[in-house]
Amino acid sequence: MNTEALLIFQKNAELGKVKTRLAAGIGEEEALQVYFQLCGFTHSIAQQCEMSKKLYFSNYVDGDSAGYGDEYQFEVQTGQDLGEKMSNAFRETFAQGFERVVIIGTDCPELSPQVINQAFAELRHNDAVIGPAKDGGYYLLGMSRYLPGVFEGIPWSTEQVTKLTTDFLQNNEHPFALLPVLSDVDYEEDWRRFEQKLRKFKTMY
Repeated sequence: MNTEALLIFQKNAELGKVKTRLAAGIGEEEALQVYFQLCGFTHSIAQQCEMSKKLYFSNYVDGDSAGYGDEYQFEVQTGQDLGEKMSNAFRETFAQGFERVVIIGTDCPELSPQVINQAFAELRHNDAVIGPAKDGGYYLLGMSRYLPGVFEGIPWSTEQVTKLTTDFLQNNEHPFALLPVLSDVDYEEDWRRFEQKLRKFKTMY
């Protein structure tokens, strides 16, 4: 059995419900297309990695799942807020026997297979690994043991997410590693920086 699992949190692609901050600048239709391209990019990176993959949709399992690959499992996120949803996903995955678990979203156009592989390597001798985003959140979180406290008391979608997460790990003496700081696409200026790179990823997801 593969002891490593990559979790991908992905919203179901619905007009007006994805990339809402980006949509304020470029409109809902274009924001939806950007979201498709970000998802396409993310899965192109994930498919270059060897570990098991679990795709957690926000509301329902998309029926058109043929393009993802045979190595994918499909789940639906459960919980009230992002923290509870991620916590439940980690708990479920560790309960299945996985020993190293990493979660990513679909917002980071600087993500690479090398960064994902580095995260799993760090988990061989750390309890946790964090990929900090430039906006103060994180684009990746990994654990080699289930640490529910990582998700408690965090004001999600703020610039304090990474700091408060690392504070928890330090205060509770959990060894952790930090990955390179990368950018997310949240606003129009973010999208314009990565537009040329992402345009080639079609709306297959």
